[in-house]
Amino acid sequence: MLEEVMDRENKNTLSAEEIEGILPHRYPFALVDRILDYEPGTWAVGRKCVSMDEPFFQGHFPGKPIMPGVLIIEALAQTGAVAALSLPENKGKIALFGGIKNARFKKQVVPGDVLELRVKMIRSKGLVGVAEAEALVEGKVATRAEITFSVI
Repeated sequence: MLEEVMDRENKNTLSAEEIEGILPHRYPFALVDRILDYEPGTWAVGRKCVSMDEPFFQGHFPGKPIMPGVLIIEALAQTGAVAALSLPENKGKIALFGGIKNARFKKQVVPGDVLELRVKMIRSKGLVGVAEAEALVEGKVATRAEITFSVI
């Protein structure tokens, strides 16, 4: 989906602290560690390093830790929100889910995995937008979905 942009020389990166300046999410719900590159209003590529210390592993599942699919979708949504909310006209706003379509979970995500989160806006009208999203582990698709959101 976003292979062509990953080879750019001049990348727009964001640290966890810089992401906090755009998104309202905080521990334990901040699910993007770094933005590897993005174009405001168009696309973003993020990273989530999945650690055994994640609070959700206490109950999902004891003895067989698997990252919940809904949290992978949330990490994708937060990555897309960075692209949407980094537009000057959206500064200080928040992005809310409007819908999730065609979600597919193809690979379990476990402690030690590094999620590459790719989100590309495919259409928008006013404050509502739709994005293609995919999460990869070692180049293999773990999750893919279409996300609808609104900016308020």
